[in-house]
Amino acid sequence: MYWFKQGLCALPAFLVVWSSATFIICYIIAIYRHDVDVIFPYISDTGVSPPESCIFGLMTFISACAGVGTIYARYKHVELLREDATNVSASLNKAALWLGVISCFGMCIVATFQETVLQIVHDIGAILFFVCGIVYIILQSVISFRAYPYGSSKNVCFVRVTIASLAAVAFIPTVICAFYVKQTELHRQKHDEDYPFHVASAVCEWIVAFTFVFFFFTYIHDFKFFTLRVKAELED
Repeated sequence: MYWFKQGLCALPAFLVVWSSATFIICYIIAIYRHDVDVIFPYISDTGVSPPESCIFGLMTFISACAGVGTIYARYKHVELLREDATNVSASLNKAALWLGVISCFGMCIVATFQETVLQIVHDIGAILFFVCGIVYIILQSVISFRAYPYGSSKNVCFVRVTIASLAAVAFIPTVICAFYVKQTELHRQKHDEDYPFHVASAVCEWIVAFTFVFFFFTYIHDFKFFTLRVKAELED
């Protein structure tokens, strides 16, 4: 049997590949059309002008749906692990579930409300996506260690902690440097006073986004060993 047919491992694999493709494809199209600068624009800048805005919105929505599905599957997986791993509390698992769902909702807001149209709403969506997403992967790292030796190996636990730490650390300069960025133009000049802050904030934003996405890559092996089914029952 092919690996992607085992359990639900195709779900996180699709999420990682599709989300990465969303960022990269929109970036390439925006560069080809000269809508943004080559040197690290903000991710959302690559999805402002059509046609990349349409592609960005559609692909991001699909990523959010796949994210919710993956997060819910992980929630049910942890519920199964709790039968043996008594150190994992139900409340911690539920908190991670809702934080992950809110993060995906924030992703939809970012894709739907472009920063050039409604910047406040766009920024709220970005905060929901990044903050809730980072806290989610931190909680999942904690759950992984508490559930050990059930579920994931020790190496996978350490990889998750490393990814979560990198995302948390990179998020700090993303926000701090963004406060010093005064201009909102898609094309920037190196002699702009806030240009170094723009580049630093944008680079860290890309790091946070890709670390969050690739965190789900660590789910692939775990998802090989279980599946979910929908059961229909007729009411009397």
